Amino acid sequence: MKIATWNVNSLKVRLPHVLDWLAANKPDALCLQELKMEDKAFPVAELEAAGYRAAFIGQKTYNGVAILSPKPMDAVVRNIPGFDDEQKRIIAATIDGVRVICGYFPNGQAVGSDKFEYKLRWLSALTEWVEEEMRQYPKLVLTGDFNIAPEAADAHPDWKDEIHVSEPERAAFRALTALGLIDAFRLFEQPERSFSWWDYRMMAFRRNFGLRIDHILVSPALQADCSSCTVDKAPRKLERPSDHAPVVLELAG
Repeated sequence: MKIATWNVNSLKVRLPHVLDWLAANKPDALCLQELKMEDKAFPVAELEAAGYRAAFIGQKTYNGVAILSPKPMDAVVRNIPGFDDEQKRIIAATIDGVRVICGYFPNGQAVGSDKFEYKLRWLSALTEWVEEEMRQYPKLVLTGDFNIAPEAADAHPDWKDEIHVSEPERAAFRALTALGLIDAFRLFEQPERSFSWWDYRMMAFRRNFGLRIDHILVSPALQADCSSCTVDKAPRKLERPSDHAPVVLELAG
């Protein structure tokens, strides 16, 4: 089973990239973030023509998440149950017995800001809900744009901004892994300075001045099935790319 996550930073702009990537990689689940479109604009027909059905939740201009799969999706949940939030950031579905949760985690803007406090509240609510989901679904994947670089190795050494690397954010990431979730990327030997996001400015991609903020966490029941987890930089090299690259998990069987 192949599961991938990709912040496309506008599905309208990046739809050709997504369709090409689906055709080349044939994932069983592709989790998208930052759709930046209302549900009525979602390209259902184009994706169905490519062989993919979709579960999605969006809003105008900001946020929005989707799961694409060629297979049936069951027990779809949109947004964190019990957490009052106008922002569309979570979608979950069960595919072939695996619970897939796709999230676009809040950016936080700046440490100490109102948006940062919202980020921490959101993360706390997510953690409580994921703990419940893990009790119901032993085989679970939590993936998406976390907007957190959990360790020093996940940020370029010259990264000076506190956001994405602050201790409260990293503590929230540790709270998720404390549920038993495992960072699939770190199950395998990886090149130094392996990142998934690079700013559009200052030739950041060319300089590899980036962060690893797009993650795939797996439950213990899936750990032994993990055969690889990689960052696919190829889409970041395209014309008018997203500032994120896909992260791809291969599960045996």
